[in-house]
Amino acid sequence: MTGRTVGGGAGLDGCRIDAVDVHAFEVPTDGPDGSEQDGTLEWDSTTMVLVRVHAGGRTGLGYTYGDVSVASFVASKLAPLLDGQKVTAPPELWQRMGAQIRNAGRPGVGAMAVSAVDVALWDLKARLLDLPLVRLLPAHHDRVPVYGSGGFTNYPIDRLTDQLAGWVGQGIPRVKLKTSREPERDPNRLTAVRKAIGDEPEIFTDANGALSRKEALYWARRFHDEWDVRWLEEPVSSADLEGLRMLRDRGPERLEIAAGEYAFTSRDFVNLVDPPAVDCLQADITRCGGITALLEVAGLSATRHLDLSAHCAPALSAHAFCAVRRLRHLEYFHDHVRVERLLFDGTLSPEEGALRPDPGRPGLGLEIKWADAEPHRVYAAQPV
Repeated sequence: MTGRTVGGGAGLDGCRIDAVDVHAFEVPTDGPDGSEQDGTLEWDSTTMVLVRVHAGGRTGLGYTYGDVSVASFVASKLAPLLDGQKVTAPPELWQRMGAQIRNAGRPGVGAMAVSAVDVALWDLKARLLDLPLVRLLPAHHDRVPVYGSGGFTNYPIDRLTDQLAGWVGQGIPRVKLKTSREPERDPNRLTAVRKAIGDEPEIFTDANGALSRKEALYWARRFHDEWDVRWLEEPVSSADLEGLRMLRDRGPERLEIAAGEYAFTSRDFVNLVDPPAVDCLQADITRCGGITALLEVAGLSATRHLDLSAHCAPALSAHAFCAVRRLRHLEYFHDHVRVERLLFDGTLSPEEGALRPDPGRPGLGLEIKWADAEPHRVYAAQPV
């Protein structure tokens, strides 16, 4: 890694950050009447907060999905901290960022801001070394299995079945739909999905915390017994650790309980696994603190003998989760796939049910399509 020169002949050790810029883009959904729904939320757009870090004539990028306020948080609390810092050790800068946001608030917006910057720092280092990011990380894998995810509760039946059957037709052997907004409608939805995809592909469900504990236990049994559902995500709120543990212990043996997408700090993950509240742990690289934090979570999942599943952001997660020893799969989420394809060149498409990072492109392999992104800008100005 040290044979390459950067920054006009200076070695990597002498390369320092000379600029950070932040952008945000809001992309409307393509759901019915312009909206999408799950068990507890309705939305009409997805906002990406994009961070770029510059050093040695190269630029690294990272992003998170959240409110535009994350962009101003990065600009006010994190960008000044990075100015003039060395690029060699993203974990060192991650630790400094964590200290910097202590009083501003670590969970939520703070963690998302750190996540975007941390990913950009890792991407920058990989680009300076002219390596694909997966080669810079301690990779256990060269590909990440995916599951197709969408199936929003306000989709009409034909759109629901077309979407999920479409993923199966692309060779993705597992698909997920949102449930539990109107539980009485779910039997018809699940029956239509099972008929459309056949008996072999796995069906996953996601209640987004919409159910009470006993409701969730009732539906867990029905989902498993009637439609062979193998995955029930956030049947109750992820904050209800006792409820998750009850469902894990008393639910059908082949139906796995999953949560973790709203874990922002290390303690959040510890709470989910000690004692265990899930059968499969989830982590979102755009919320949990970025790649540096993900490596810690991967170690936690391995020591607890739990698989770890990637929540969304496939263009980032495909590289990072190759470094997860107990890797399960990655959520190939409809909204994020749309946004990433709109804003970037270099996104990955599933092959044989998995995403494989491109070994021929440095860093994350992504390049911003400014002309396509500009109509969706909601923060800052396009770089000159």
